[in-house]
Amino acid sequence: MSGSAAETERREKVGGMAVQSGVYRGVPAEERVAERRSRLMAATLAVWADASTSTTMTRICAEAGLTERYFYESFRNLDEALTAVLDAIAVEIEERSTAASEAAGDDPTARVLASVRAFVELLVEEPRKGRVAIIEAGAMPALRHRRTELLHHFARRSAEEARTIWADRERSEHDDEIAGALFIGGMAELIARWLNGSLEATPDEIVDAASRSFLGLYG
Repeated sequence: MSGSAAETERREKVGGMAVQSGVYRGVPAEERVAERRSRLMAATLAVWADASTSTTMTRICAEAGLTERYFYESFRNLDEALTAVLDAIAVEIEERSTAASEAAGDDPTARVLASVRAFVELLVEEPRKGRVAIIEAGAMPALRHRRTELLHHFARRSAEEARTIWADRERSEHDDEIAGALFIGGMAELIARWLNGSLEATPDEIVDAASRSFLGLYG
């Protein structure tokens, strides 16, 4: 541990102005904790997405440049860190897809294309996020349940989006839920094969195929 880091830890342990004020070198304690958590989240993604190595707390800490003490400051265990990364990716996917759909206007086809394209563009920009969310999470027993919950969530969101796009359509919510399960299940398989290299396709081809699938199921 460097001298400055050791001094920081000593102050936090034994008390003094740094602890009493909650500020060290002008940075509040809460901000330091948030910055360390952010570094650990980024490191968890990097290590988890690397198929050539196993995902361990030790490797994550080394990637983040932090000691295990700081890992436990943010997470109770490795599974909690992995779940936090998985949830953060899901939030990002939903926020980007929803924003793109809403910005596309009222035309159903335009909305669907925009939403799917936003998702695919995220995977192109950062394929590690798609790999851990779609492929790696399903291979880890501790995360399978959470991955399944997220897939169910996105299936419900698909049904809700369809009801928003085609508000005057006479169709039961039950039918929309079935269509959502088919769409998200198919998307997960399509993206998994695309990311692991067993299916050759351009991003535009993925967007086109997924959009046609959504429109065919709901339109």
